[in-house]
Amino acid sequence: MAEFPSKVSTRTSSPAQGVGASVSALRPDLGFVRSALGVLALLQLVLGLLVWALIADTPYHLYPAYGWVMFVAVFLWLMTIVFFIIYLFQLHMKLYMVPWPLVLLIFFVAATVLYITAFISCAAAVDLTSLKGSRPYNQRSAASFFACLVMIAYGVSAFFSFQAWRGVGSNAATSQMAGGYS
Repeated sequence: MAEFPSKVSTRTSSPAQGVGASVSALRPDLGFVRSALGVLALLQLVLGLLVWALIADTPYHLYPAYGWVMFVAVFLWLMTIVFFIIYLFQLHMKLYMVPWPLVLLIFFVAATVLYITAFISCAAAVDLTSLKGSRPYNQRSAASFFACLVMIAYGVSAFFSFQAWRGVGSNAATSQMAGGYS
């Protein structure tokens, strides 16, 4: 039987080192901002902000159609900010038990459907709720246009999310190395 060595070198660490390591890992991933998902998310944020800012500057509370447009625009704008932050700081890698491609696919499909309804109701109510050439008419028309653009952006994101969910164009190794976005 071998004898226990007389000199054993040990190394200890304090709990403070472990906490500092997790905080320093929350650095923004600039590669995500340059990816298709990041560019589309930024586009959705800018266009969504334009939609609800244009509607909010009119007396939208008098017309139920614009209340729906405001709800859709603000809710999806906030949800897009949440997903943008999750991917920007790579929190999706820390929450590995969540099926992120499926979550994003469901979110983008739902956002596309909601923006379809918001675009149709906003565009249909423009002539009924304001005089042609007036400031509210122009703002509501512009909001309809930007709602159409953001609807298309969410639709393109849904398409890319569907491809990521199905695993088209990648294998397990490349999807892990890419951080889950293309």
